[in-house]
Amino acid sequence: MKVAVLGAGAIGAYVGAALHRGGTEVHLIARRAHLAAMREHGVRVLSPRGDFTAHPHVTDDPHEVGEADFVFLGLKANSYASCGPLIAPLLGPETAIVAAQNGIPWWYFHGLKGHPLEGRRVETVDPGGSVTAVLELRRAIGCVVYCSTVIEEPGVIRHLEGTRFSLGEPDGEISARGKVLSAAMIAGGLKAPVEPDLRNDIWVKLMGNVAFNPLSALTRATMAQMCEHDDTRALVATMMTETLAIARAAGSDPGISVEKRIDGAWRVGHHKTSMLQDLEAGKPLEIDAIVGAVVELAGLTGVPAPALRYVHAAVSLLDHTSTTPVPVGSP
Repeated sequence: MKVAVLGAGAIGAYVGAALHRGGTEVHLIARRAHLAAMREHGVRVLSPRGDFTAHPHVTDDPHEVGEADFVFLGLKANSYASCGPLIAPLLGPETAIVAAQNGIPWWYFHGLKGHPLEGRRVETVDPGGSVTAVLELRRAIGCVVYCSTVIEEPGVIRHLEGTRFSLGEPDGEISARGKVLSAAMIAGGLKAPVEPDLRNDIWVKLMGNVAFNPLSALTRATMAQMCEHDDTRALVATMMTETLAIARAAGSDPGISVEKRIDGAWRVGHHKTSMLQDLEAGKPLEIDAIVGAVVELAGLTGVPAPALRYVHAAVSLLDHTSTTPVPVGSP
């Protein structure tokens, strides 16, 4: 089995290293200093489960890799539409694309049998079909990541917690390709259950992301700080309640209470969300898949979601102002 990891950052490099350790042929496609360090020293993983070093092939040129059985996408969802030149050389007739993204995926309504919105495009994450044109729906395998990693220094991945990568086909089939990928990930020391309805997992994780990510960017607060501040905790609960209603209207049942979800986030402690980390690094914020698509689904399903809409408006402006210089002399 041949796996190409496109976007070998903190999560991508960790998954690639684990797969390589388990015996899979792995090719990491990375860039800049991280690339040079992994080429020279391999991928060093520092983990409470035990440190290890893996030496998969590392390149910045996907043409060196060629067609793969699986492409693991470690890119942010907001770069999917523009990744065509990078992913095209990796795609053979049966190549599967495993998108380890946060939020609502571009394939969300694909294969949603019997639902009124089956086949509907989520414009927020697939505007005009621009993502589907690059990442064909038939290739998609969903992946919900319950794992936290950071790049401690180029070529060194600090694994903080969690090893679960839930997998699932959009149509709910327990497919042969899903089983093969799961077995390879398990061989590398990861948990990789193949779920008959991955959308429930998507919403469980999204209940936290849709609230904590934008609020952390707006307040610069950690997970624990948001949970311990009474008014902010109440806002989080409101946003989660709205999200649960949207999930159920869209045909899913996350099966977790708001209080349990908040308590789970509080136990993470003083952790900065990925959106806050992106803000501090001067990167564009991953708003569309995490917040914007949920607001879009609220409109499609007729669920009122005022708190989500207001926070989405505020964090969208923050994203604009943090990446767009104000002209000199502007009022």
